[in-house]
Amino acid sequence: MRPHKIVVLGGTGFVGRHLVPRLQRDGHAIRVLTRNRDLHRELGVLPRVSLANADVHDRGVLAREFAGADAVINLVGILNERGHDGAGFRKAHVELTRTVIDACIGNGVPRLLQMSALRAGEGTSHYLATRAQAEALVQSSPLAWTVFRPSVIFGEGDGLFFRFASLLRIAPVLPLARSRARFQPVYVGDVAEAFARALVHPHTHGHTYELGGPRVIELGELVRGTARMTGRRRLVLSLPDALGRVQALVGEWLPGKPISRDNFRSLQLDSVVRDDGLSSLGIIATPMEAVMPRLLEAHGGRDRDRRG
Repeated sequence: MRPHKIVVLGGTGFVGRHLVPRLQRDGHAIRVLTRNRDLHRELGVLPRVSLANADVHDRGVLAREFAGADAVINLVGILNERGHDGAGFRKAHVELTRTVIDACIGNGVPRLLQMSALRAGEGTSHYLATRAQAEALVQSSPLAWTVFRPSVIFGEGDGLFFRFASLLRIAPVLPLARSRARFQPVYVGDVAEAFARALVHPHTHGHTYELGGPRVIELGELVRGTARMTGRRRLVLSLPDALGRVQALVGEWLPGKPISRDNFRSLQLDSVVRDDGLSSLGIIATPMEAVMPRLLEAHGGRDRDRRG
């Protein structure tokens, strides 16, 4: 396998922090574009990994950074926007993807790996709509592209189990919208492996891979399981949709935006794979039970240590 020169956008995020070391182990040279490289020195110390301060929405910056690259990986995505009209999602997903494609074409970069989301283009959420619009741009480009559509992703520091663990730490009762929504959580290490394998295998060009774990689970069951794994007794109340919409409206104005109306619209669709992309790439999916109890126990242990 010939090492590649790779530029990664979103490489300091949750998936990127796992993917960059995985690519580095294969001998690739990796350039990570970030808003503040000083906050992510742990990546910069890895061999063959460099970080650059960059505005990824700036066409000139991308043109400079993509020069000489063999491949670009776009991991950029947001789950919430500042406003409510979809403009933030369009900027992060659609406009950025268009800029990335143009910079790839302009610099002769042949390969693009694009992060998307399961059920993109379905339902009424801005999040899923803009993910699909970005996919369409990628798929209509002349690049050798591969698109990944994961369900919710779990692992160290995720925005799923760890977010609920933090909420459950302070809330003896947790009202939960769309508690019957179904997910197929996929391990972040498996997602990173999927990107790493697809990068070097031409048969993945022009393909979209749905990524899900070995188990389908309802949101309410996932939250109750998180409480058990962190050693807490908590009451999780399933809200009817009418109250769930109210919770989403209120949640938009709370610190950290724990839920929004757009999140609620996304939750109206089950995030379950139709085609097993991990299996297609020769990857055996990692069960949640093999990872999360240990991680959440350590997370809870740190909380207890701080309390003294």
